[in-house]
Amino acid sequence: MIREVIKQTRGRRSRDGAGVNLVRVLGNGTVNAYDPFLMLDSFDSSDPRDYEAGFPMHPHRGIETVSFISKGQMLHRDHLGTEALVRDGEAQWLTAGSGAEHEEMPGGERLLGTQLWLNMPAKDKMKAKPAYHGITKDEIKEIPLKGGILRLIIGEYNGAEGWQGRYLPLDFYDIHLEPHANAEISIRKGWSSFAFTLRGSVKISGTDVEEKTAAKLGDGDSVVLETGDTGAEILIYASKPLDEPVAWYGPIVMNTREELEQAYLDLQNGTFIKDAEEYDN
Repeated sequence: MIREVIKQTRGRRSRDGAGVNLVRVLGNGTVNAYDPFLMLDSFDSSDPRDYEAGFPMHPHRGIETVSFISKGQMLHRDHLGTEALVRDGEAQWLTAGSGAEHEEMPGGERLLGTQLWLNMPAKDKMKAKPAYHGITKDEIKEIPLKGGILRLIIGEYNGAEGWQGRYLPLDFYDIHLEPHANAEISIRKGWSSFAFTLRGSVKISGTDVEEKTAAKLGDGDSVVLETGDTGAEILIYASKPLDEPVAWYGPIVMNTREELEQAYLDLQNGTFIKDAEEYDN
């Protein structure tokens, strides 16, 4: 059964971090429609002044962040002592869990990519140990398509397996299509999924979708992608819906207002970073 486009969310210009220009696609207003996907930011600029100030050290709790760099680079540092450089075509996964602090500093002649915030199950938010994993090119399988290629960044595709997180499973595909391509992409049945047109406009299961737009997909087990006179790069994300309450303010996403208030009290008191495996919520 082909998944059809049931909702489109067009990105809007915004600024974040120390003044990074970006396109905010998903946010507070799309939580229910795109569950368990919370936020999606898109970066696309060839002017270093738009991104070189980066995202200085800041906290997160209750989420996992997935950053993907199609072009350019991103230097990651965190409170765990990690320092890693993500380059063209690579990704990084940060489990914030009970509390993490990190910074991300973009660079390169062109910055093209995304950052996704993936929600965590309520039972894991304060028990998950903060962790980082860089997804390098040698971990990414490339699967030929008719008129293009599917790069398996995270998860599984038709029996091929990539790296996977511990708490909420994610399938993440980076799809490159030539002009006048037509490709049917399998997506796990029952999972919440959306496509994002990172570069170029495409037809998704018969619906025209402009560049820098998230297209929420309905039920089914595959989606059809078609390009016109130009090629395109389309990202597909799929995961299990949580259907849990969301309490979100700034970089913290919990399930109740009380949990959110406790997180900010921890920040004020200097107790935000915890030993997650011993912490009892």
